[in-house]
Amino acid sequence: MTRLSPQPWMTAPETAKLMAALIEARFVGGAVRNALIGVPVTEVDIATPLVPAEVEKRLVAAGMKAVPTGIEHGTVTAVVDGKPFEVTTLRRDVETDGRRAVVAFTTDWAQDAQRRDFTMNALYADAAGEVFDTVGGVADLEARRVRFVGDPVMRIREDYLRILRLFRFHAWYGRGEIDAEALAAAAQERHGLSRLSGERIAKEMLRLLEACDPVPVLGTMAHASILCEVLPGEPNLVRLAGLVAIGAAERLAPDPLLRLAALMPGPEAAVPPALFAHEVCERWRLSNVQRGRLEAIARADTRFAATLSARQLRKIAYWLGKPLCKDLLLLNWAEDAKDGARWRLLLADLEKWRRPRFPLAGADVKRAGLPEGPLVGRVLAEVEAWWVEGDFAADAAALDARLKQAVQTVR
Repeated sequence: MTRLSPQPWMTAPETAKLMAALIEARFVGGAVRNALIGVPVTEVDIATPLVPAEVEKRLVAAGMKAVPTGIEHGTVTAVVDGKPFEVTTLRRDVETDGRRAVVAFTTDWAQDAQRRDFTMNALYADAAGEVFDTVGGVADLEARRVRFVGDPVMRIREDYLRILRLFRFHAWYGRGEIDAEALAAAAQERHGLSRLSGERIAKEMLRLLEACDPVPVLGTMAHASILCEVLPGEPNLVRLAGLVAIGAAERLAPDPLLRLAALMPGPEAAVPPALFAHEVCERWRLSNVQRGRLEAIARADTRFAATLSARQLRKIAYWLGKPLCKDLLLLNWAEDAKDGARWRLLLADLEKWRRPRFPLAGADVKRAGLPEGPLVGRVLAEVEAWWVEGDFAADAAALDARLKQAVQTVR
């Protein structure tokens, strides 16, 4: 028998109160999986044979809030002293179309396990920590093998997102080669990815890119002609590998969008950076913030070298903005990692730098004798460029003299 040692999330007062109210309930999925391998648990999901109406009744009777967040699929969100838990009735699939399922409720725990994607996600544990495994999930988890429950092709055809989940879960929890049967099924069914919404693809791919090292898995996807179903052109896995290595060495948190940018092909490629960014943003339906960042990186033609001076770096950062400058610095470092010490100094300089505010405005130009009109902006831009070239060192008197000179030139 497999048993979980007492976990903080299991013994927390909110959890204990919820499990006591439901009586017939078990922890399921990620919480059990992560606890068994010593990975932090961030979400606690609960399964129960109780139908949603009975779940709501028991929650309300115990003084808890019940929110029917996915009632057609049997999910009620229990809010216990401000902490949310998803409570889902045991289910079996009645009908699937590759994107969503019609389900019927059941009281059979083994039947519920059979409809889940991977064996490591089909594990249940009761309030005392006893683990229930009807699909061999514990053995697969110990071997770090991501294996579909039952027939892989059937599981994928129920929801084609499971192709991407296979690679994401292997990147996060797997070890060694991807399960051969699962990989063959994913390659065979890869065209089904075209049926998925962009939002679902983006969520899964960005989670994959957030893994400690997604490069081996992405390489397998490319070799199996799966990566081209979700990314245009020939993604730059070499640059991504460089970025991942830098992140590990410098202890930088994984940045999935920057890693996506690292995959952009070169400017001479059949799908150049700007087109890559546009197609990904459209297909994945990225947010405006994500789109803006990715497209800004794609448009930038600034090249960094490890020999860049701190003064040159400040100038670039002023015109591009510090966030974009940092993105470009890291991406260029990923392509040319020979002088890591110098790159590291540049990154440290950039992190410490604060963008100065240009001291002049349109009113100053008018006070210098230039009337309202388009020339005001031109003069301001000229003086600002001079100020930046001087490394922002000009004092008020020098700025005033340069402004008067610029006004005289255009009058």
